[in-house]
Amino acid sequence: MDEYKQHLRRLAVHDEAHLEEIAVEGSSFATSVIDQRTAALVRVAATIAVDAAPSSFLHTVSLALAAGATSEEIVASLEAVAPVTGAARVVKCAPRVALALGYDLDAALERREL
Repeated sequence: MDEYKQHLRRLAVHDEAHLEEIAVEGSSFATSVIDQRTAALVRVAATIAVDAAPSSFLHTVSLALAAGATSEEIVASLEAVAPVTGAARVVKCAPRVALALGYDLDAALERREL
């Protein structure tokens, strides 16, 4: 059986050992298939999708930047999830992403810097 099929089966049946392993140690399958930069951008997208806390945005964006992602790629990830999460979620999360990138969007909007 192909490795990806084995992983899908283990996830679908809620294999506790597998889920704990990937939650604690990370997925060895993911790291063997996608690079750290891509994985970090996926995590940024997931952080947006679940409407995570601002501290989670700081963490995932920092990891993405450390993995070599650019600010442009991070913002592109925000825009890429819009068809799935909806515009309202993206609008809500944009200031969190901006702040994690070191850009105080709220202050810029108050000064009308568009």
